[in-house]
Amino acid sequence: MSDYEQVTYGLSDGVATIKLDRPDSLNAWTGQMATEFRDAVGRAGHDPACRVIVVTGAGRGFCAGADMGGLQGIASAGAASGGEALNPTDVAFPDAPGPDPADDYPGRFGYLYACPKPVIAAINGPCAGIGLILTLYADLRFADEAATFTTAFAARGLIAEHGMAWILPRLIGEAQALDILLTARKFKGAEAARMGLVNAALPGDELMGHVDTLARSMAVRSSPRSMAVMKRQIRKSYHQTFARSLAEADDEMRASFGAPDFSEGVNSFVEKREPRFESL
Repeated sequence: MSDYEQVTYGLSDGVATIKLDRPDSLNAWTGQMATEFRDAVGRAGHDPACRVIVVTGAGRGFCAGADMGGLQGIASAGAASGGEALNPTDVAFPDAPGPDPADDYPGRFGYLYACPKPVIAAINGPCAGIGLILTLYADLRFADEAATFTTAFAARGLIAEHGMAWILPRLIGEAQALDILLTARKFKGAEAARMGLVNAALPGDELMGHVDTLARSMAVRSSPRSMAVMKRQIRKSYHQTFARSLAEADDEMRASFGAPDFSEGVNSFVEKREPRFESL
């Protein structure tokens, strides 16, 4: 799928930008958007020209949650499913370096953990419900300090879905996770940064510049192979003992010594120049 209706896709200087693109509805999530977004992530993940993925929203919002029309239909039908039309083809990355976490993270957004390219969420406005869940599967998160966040589920008679009950307390702690889940209260990007939900909150006019600078720096200065392995090590470690994680790290280190990016990283440092790492 190369042309999308509800997301946009662009690639520049090693950075793929995937933008949720229903600005009139604050990019409310639909089945079509789910399919297109998943396809775009697969496209970026498999493209050797892409080294970093940035996810953001069009207009003044990131994602206001599930499209209410879809939720009303589910409520009327008494359906137990979220109703999204998922891409029938799995986004698989079996040839990516590092331990494969795909079996450990099934479900709607698990493919983001399996993707070997780092994913950065630039939360530029309202972020609620399934939109907030989407950001939890990113590797780094940055927000407009004035952006409004809410889990929303308790206020809709729903629950912590799509792995949120597992991810959120590991990210911000149980007490804070239960606070924002049980109350469904609204909070701003600045508080999200204080609780560790996002890496940093910035003034709105600085957000995209900060994320763009960071993403382009990673695309040039960080080995794609190293980023893929480390991302997968972290995700895999939640299902491993310390001893197993350590043994796997020893194996991966030996493999790194034999990879071209190791010698290039050393040589570029000695020669005081930018590295020319191999693409994935």
